[in-house]
Amino acid sequence: MKVKSGDIVFPGDFLAVSEEVLPSEGTYDDDGEIKSLVVGEVARDDRNKSIKVISKFSTPPVLRTGSRVIGEVIDVRGQRALVRIHSIKGNRRALATYFVGGVHVSQAKKGYLSKLTEAFRIGDIVEARVTKVMGLDGIDLQTSSRDLGVIKAMCTRCRHFMEMNGRDEVRCPNCENREKRKLSANYEG
Repeated sequence: MKVKSGDIVFPGDFLAVSEEVLPSEGTYDDDGEIKSLVVGEVARDDRNKSIKVISKFSTPPVLRTGSRVIGEVIDVRGQRALVRIHSIKGNRRALATYFVGGVHVSQAKKGYLSKLTEAFRIGDIVEARVTKVMGLDGIDLQTSSRDLGVIKAMCTRCRHFMEMNGRDEVRCPNCENREKRKLSANYEG
């Protein structure tokens, strides 16, 4: 049976043979047979000899180079801060799985930074840009832009959220502790 534009298909449904059309978005080639990858509507382009399936459901967001992400600092050691990525900024749908990215000291802020703990501490919430993706835990992040960095800092003494107290400095309203951070221009403290 020949599939036509507008037909609803399910994953694994046969669409065409690869001699007729090229697979496109929402499809895959299975040993010469083009099949649907998602539940959706067929869009056949006979002029360009291609076929695609337009998903009927929203798909989980995908981390890509250039994506802006929100995450929590889970470790700071040596030259790298590890960030558990919770979401892609501007995307209401959650990620399909947890990702862990790293901010190298050279990517934390512009200029010299003697210790990474002057930029990030465990528990801080950060906004960062993805610079490289190599699997689930091979994600490089950058916070050196003015609008990237810590958007919520936690006090290392009493674990309360801190208030901005000048450029790259925060103060705890609970215990008066002062600490340095690489603050985003969008700090919410």
